[in-house]
Amino acid sequence: MAILELKNLTKSFGSLRAYHNINLTVMKGEVHALLGENGAGKSTLMKTIYGEHAPDSGGEILLHQKKIKLESTAEAIALGIGMVHQHFRLVRPFSVLQNIILGIEPKKWGFLIDYKSARNKIESIMAEFNFFVDLDSKIETLTVGTQQRVEILKILYRNAELLILDEPTAVLTPQEIKDFYIIIKNLKQKGKTILIITHKLHEIKEIADRCTIIRKGEFIETLTVKDASEQELASKMVGREVLLHAVKKEVSPTDICVLEIKNLNVLNSKKLPAIKDFNLILKKGFITGLAGIDGNGQSELVQALTGLKKSESGSVKINEKAITNLTPLEIYQNKLGMIPEDRQRVGLVMDYSIKENLVLQTIDQIPFSKYGVILNNELNKFAVKLIERFDIRPTDPEIKARNLSGGNQQKVILAREIEHNPEVLIAFQPTRGLDVGAIEYIHSELIKLRDSGKAVFLISYELDEILSLSDEIAVICEGKLTALLSQQEISNNKNLKETLGFYMAGGIK
Repeated sequence: MAILELKNLTKSFGSLRAYHNINLTVMKGEVHALLGENGAGKSTLMKTIYGEHAPDSGGEILLHQKKIKLESTAEAIALGIGMVHQHFRLVRPFSVLQNIILGIEPKKWGFLIDYKSARNKIESIMAEFNFFVDLDSKIETLTVGTQQRVEILKILYRNAELLILDEPTAVLTPQEIKDFYIIIKNLKQKGKTILIITHKLHEIKEIADRCTIIRKGEFIETLTVKDASEQELASKMVGREVLLHAVKKEVSPTDICVLEIKNLNVLNSKKLPAIKDFNLILKKGFITGLAGIDGNGQSELVQALTGLKKSESGSVKINEKAITNLTPLEIYQNKLGMIPEDRQRVGLVMDYSIKENLVLQTIDQIPFSKYGVILNNELNKFAVKLIERFDIRPTDPEIKARNLSGGNQQKVILAREIEHNPEVLIAFQPTRGLDVGAIEYIHSELIKLRDSGKAVFLISYELDEILSLSDEIAVICEGKLTALLSQQEISNNKNLKETLGFYMAGGIK
């Protein structure tokens, strides 16, 4: 029996159409994936079901075969619909318990919050679905994976039967993803219906029963997952054949050093050693991958290389010129570019337009300004050129960065950094949260940069990405370089993942 039906649903924001004529049927007790590229309209559609956006006139939403009209999220919650957003909506200084009951606190004697009854109800929910969180911990002390559990508990506490999960594994570690899959399977076994927004094909194959594909806001097809290959899903999502693995030619070994990191030591925010006597050389025309589990000093290393954090000792040179502890602008001017780990917090000014974000470091220079006055005509010409070259959508240079999909936000950063013609590009988690089409594009641009003779420093927690792109692979564990594998060692090793796993866990080469 269908728990949810959407019939000819359309939503526009002014002249921008988010989705058009969408038809979707979700069966009770199934895990249904909504697959589409960044910007395809998936999140907007789910927010419509959750009461955050009213659809345009003409379409229908049916819940348990009854037509409904949602005016607010409160109405959706009352009807048994819950949603976990991609960016969690938790109050960080509050405890887990306080967050779960926030807004619907049970009362005793009419005015006191009944924490005991709330705790008992939450503990029974955790026991029923077999996942647990310390209810007294502050949100700000929890890992991302645990925060996600809190969000799921919030909607279960509100008696949700239909759970909408927006990009649920985008920021989880590999182990947290495995734990998440177990939670989903437990929820399904207990009769819950789950609607997952994703663009991760292996995720769909792992947990979904059926999959509906949306492309550029249009309904394409609903498939039974077990009958479809990852390649078929990718092609239907993007509308063309997609390369699921990077294609690159072999490069000849070279000893031309572009970036030299020597005996580098960096402290973390707690003044404890994060990078310890780190040594690495990046070579001209090479992609050097850095493999490692999240939290082993990668962020501090990048911050030190780009001037966002002072190193305690050691040196960094680019083309034999010392850049240690220079300002971020000085380092950028010495031709070291960066795709940051957090594109929204570090890579872009979200309330600036596309064109403004494309010139963040060069807005005070000719041709963009003269005598302190910004030359908008030159800025517009520059932006239009890069928007066309890097296929940034929408194509209006005045659109704010916050209104772009994740893939197009990443393209803005990539365009800005590559146009600056860097000698070294640090690509830190360059495809996190992106769909297969955007991943294919980002990978191809990194390979082009490498083929033009530049050095690329790829830092990723996705081991498959490291293996697919890297010419040589360094491994970091607890802030130390534990291994460096050459091209030949990578090619000859038949158990490469296991070998890297050994070094990532602290084994020394």
